[in-house]
Amino acid sequence: MADGTVSEPTQLEWRKNLEKVGAAEGFYEALGDEHTALFVERGKTLIVTFENLDHVYERGEDRMPWGYDFVSSRGWSMLGLMAHDWTWYRDDAVHDFFDRLRDDGFFERFDNVIFYGASMGAYAASVFSAAAPGATVICISPQATLDREIASWETRYRKAWRRDFHSRYAYGPEMVQSAAAVHVFYDPRAALDAMHAALFQGENVIKYRCRFMGHRIASLWLLMGVLKPVIEGCVAGTMTQPEFYTLLRRRREVARYQKEMLAALEKADRPKLIRRYCTAVLARRGAPVFRKALRAADARIAKFKS
Repeated sequence: MADGTVSEPTQLEWRKNLEKVGAAEGFYEALGDEHTALFVERGKTLIVTFENLDHVYERGEDRMPWGYDFVSSRGWSMLGLMAHDWTWYRDDAVHDFFDRLRDDGFFERFDNVIFYGASMGAYAASVFSAAAPGATVICISPQATLDREIASWETRYRKAWRRDFHSRYAYGPEMVQSAAAVHVFYDPRAALDAMHAALFQGENVIKYRCRFMGHRIASLWLLMGVLKPVIEGCVAGTMTQPEFYTLLRRRREVARYQKEMLAALEKADRPKLIRRYCTAVLARRGAPVFRKALRAADARIAKFKS
């Protein structure tokens, strides 16, 4: 531009750039009006990811599907599925796409296939893993289904309730039965997430409890610096519950986790535990929120004693 600033690409321009990347390194395909797929070929490990297309576009740096740099730097191939809305990938065009990949032997080209996603993406990772029997599945805060007959207790995601959860690739716990390993990460204190996680059963399902992390577990892992080690461990087949809980110890130093813990203690009305926790946090860093909570807890304790 004349003033020297660089204009942001429009979504159309950005999509055309993705098409160029796909044409040069794999393929880019529009799947109906609501979904797209970008395949970038590198090595014999394939990571299949699922996310919201608008979130990819809004991402400031490279505007590539989740983990593009991380996956490419390790020499892995990537198939990134992107939804333009909160669709839960319930679209015949997406179902046909995975049917075609399965029938064409696409997944058989790779030694290791991993399906990864969080929330809506975790639901998609679970159901579409059925197209690649023997794959590894990584589900963070997954939904098993939004079918009202099965999950009538699910009060979120109303926008997607009208979609068909009865046809192909529909019920996560059933679709993952052919997977080699299914890693399910969830917060047992988040009631709805825990109810979905409880529906995933079987000898190939490994569950990891992420207490006090809420629904947005992956974003907290980023702050903790453990997202990449967790993914690498699952890909390599070396991730165990003890190893994961060792990594989770890093949460103690993350401000967002500390605030989540404080909120839980305040909701439980535990002033003595609040005092102990705030004292521990304040010994590590200056935190006005915790100093205020400490004063309030001290006042509550003094009132009980009087």
